[in-house]
Amino acid sequence: MYNILDFNPEKLKQWMKENKESEFRAKQIFDWIYKNIWDFDQMTNIPKNTREKLKNSFYIEIPEVVHMYKSKLDDTFKFLYKYKDGNIIESVVMKYKHGNSICVSTQIGCRMGCKFCASTLEGIVRNLSSGEILAQVLKSQEQIGERISNIVLMGSGEPLDNYDNVMEFLNSVNAEYGLNIGQRHITLSTCGIVPKIIELADKNMQITLAISLHAPNDELRKTMMPVAYKYSIDEVIKACKYYISKTNRRITFEYALVNGVNDTRECGFQLIQLLKGILCHVNLIPVNEVKEREFKKSSSNNVKDFYEMLSSHGIETTIRREMGSDINAACGQLRRSYLESKNDLKGV
Repeated sequence: MYNILDFNPEKLKQWMKENKESEFRAKQIFDWIYKNIWDFDQMTNIPKNTREKLKNSFYIEIPEVVHMYKSKLDDTFKFLYKYKDGNIIESVVMKYKHGNSICVSTQIGCRMGCKFCASTLEGIVRNLSSGEILAQVLKSQEQIGERISNIVLMGSGEPLDNYDNVMEFLNSVNAEYGLNIGQRHITLSTCGIVPKIIELADKNMQITLAISLHAPNDELRKTMMPVAYKYSIDEVIKACKYYISKTNRRITFEYALVNGVNDTRECGFQLIQLLKGILCHVNLIPVNEVKEREFKKSSSNNVKDFYEMLSSHGIETTIRREMGSDINAACGQLRRSYLESKNDLKGV
């Protein structure tokens, strides 16, 4: 049995052909799925014998909503979803004037070990399939009753550590009779897996690549991100320049400001020298505090000073608006809190 959401339109057309069915049925099936009909028996324009074939070969896995949290501060929704194997992931929907954005998870847990992220605390459980990532978008659209127009792959997991499934997901959401979300409305965030950045560049996609940089030199980055032991900043920057040369797309460098660690003027000047002349912008992020980690958020004055330092040297810089801070909307926090509460109940 296959999760039909793991099939892109062309792959389902091929299945139809091999099973002596009309290829156009593939489009009909996806039309139903994207209208939130997730039961083959409810697809009334599909012949009964075709539906039986589908039920014998496929299932449609849409995760169960464990909890939905709505921020009292802004239009942010956080969903805890459970897959059929019992694993929990989280997705965040943020409403803006220009449309609805979703931050999806690509893995259950994460193996990257970044010191400021709750997702990595217990390592990785498994990769999500392309259909399981897609299902987060479909279920979230159903829950908020509105279309999602922007996708950010910045939830739990490292997208480029699940490269093949993530590429298949991108093809599905970009498909004309899928979600039909343009590549320029998709952002993929990575901690900097250099060979995969180069491989992605060679695909010449028009998605936005966001690099979790968080430090201007290797010594400091190693204390925050274990991936820095494998790939130096010079290697990451070289891969980024290659990505820009292939796609002509601006890179986003994410920089989580940690009090007394990477928010000094010296770090600011090093970052300016590192990024000078690169088609990029810097997204400053006041770090989300994780109780198991020692990192503390930079003061608002330090954030402002860092912003002004970069801006005054011609580097386009933004300060990320904190969304859903009252509902633990940062990556991995809510899932971990839920799992801890379940474990506590087992001990009662």
